[in-house]
Amino acid sequence: MTPRRMLRIAITVAFSPPRVARAARAALAGVCLAVLAGAGGVLIGGAAPAAAETRAVVIMYHRFGESRYPSTNITLEQFEAHLRELRSGGYRVLALADIVDALLGGKALPDRTVGLSIDDAFLSVYTEAWPRLKKAGFPFTLFVATGAVDRKQSGYMSWDQIREMARAGVAIGSHTETHLHMPDADGARNRGELERSNKRFEEELGQRPSLIAYPYGESSLAVQAVVKEAGFAAALGQHSGAIGSGGNIFELPRFAMNENYGGLARFKLVANALPLPVADITPADPMIGANNPPVMGFTITGPVKGLNRLSCFSSHEGRARLERLGERRIEIRVKQTFPKGRTRVNCTLHAGDGRWYWFGRQFYRSPKG
Repeated sequence: MTPRRMLRIAITVAFSPPRVARAARAALAGVCLAVLAGAGGVLIGGAAPAAAETRAVVIMYHRFGESRYPSTNITLEQFEAHLRELRSGGYRVLALADIVDALLGGKALPDRTVGLSIDDAFLSVYTEAWPRLKKAGFPFTLFVATGAVDRKQSGYMSWDQIREMARAGVAIGSHTETHLHMPDADGARNRGELERSNKRFEEELGQRPSLIAYPYGESSLAVQAVVKEAGFAAALGQHSGAIGSGGNIFELPRFAMNENYGGLARFKLVANALPLPVADITPADPMIGANNPPVMGFTITGPVKGLNRLSCFSSHEGRARLERLGERRIEIRVKQTFPKGRTRVNCTLHAGDGRWYWFGRQFYRSPKG
């Protein structure tokens, strides 16, 4: 199967649009440039690509061998195939903290650098994933929502188990206290969530995390500001894409794995993804407000060839129409308003040698609005 065919299948599956009310509106005209740093985000290393190749892919898991939950579970056979590929496919698996340090410092990362992350601290992480990862010698970060652990909720790890993993070198990150929808909460509640969860980390592990993964991958500029204020070095979402030197350190992408999207062909595809070098990303805020659909776009900053072959897809509408303004500015046009909840937009371009440039974002529209 050719790489192009593999990508087409992956995108077709991942972006089959749900049934949503159609509210067609004309494409918004003009160019709205809001440089991310000036709009409240934090650029990694500046707008232009660093001289060193500072790029990586982060993979996200939740459950292992829990077939009752296929949307968040990976089968053990799939997971073992991923680990075999990482051992034999010319990848370099690094700790997320090392990847973040390299991004912030503009340091080079080895080609095909991969980071591994696991959300929610389900018990199958301890019983199934950790023994396999330990045998493979791969570092990973476990993002813990402290409330479920404190309540001794069924199916979750205990603090004793998390402590055992931390002492063995597993990195522990924050996933808030109650796994809330952060963009729907006000600043006071989000601050309280982070303060309480950080206190529990300090009490149980002796230190607070430097990394956080947003529950459901949802954020906004206001949420990102609270996370930065709380002292986190970086934050990760749940939108597809490779990490490069021109993105927002508090909106880092991850490729999610589950039973439907966890086959070896897709894993190879995303593990080999390259960051599309972009700047001037609009809208700066992933929270959808009155401008719906939003004016979306970005400026290509690196030597990318074949921009006429760039394709963008939205989870609510499918293939989007692209407008190219000058040589480097790309505007993404969709007709339908974004539905309430999460909407993902992915842009891909074949880079040659079976690899793809991959840029994605996740947007959020409050159900309350």
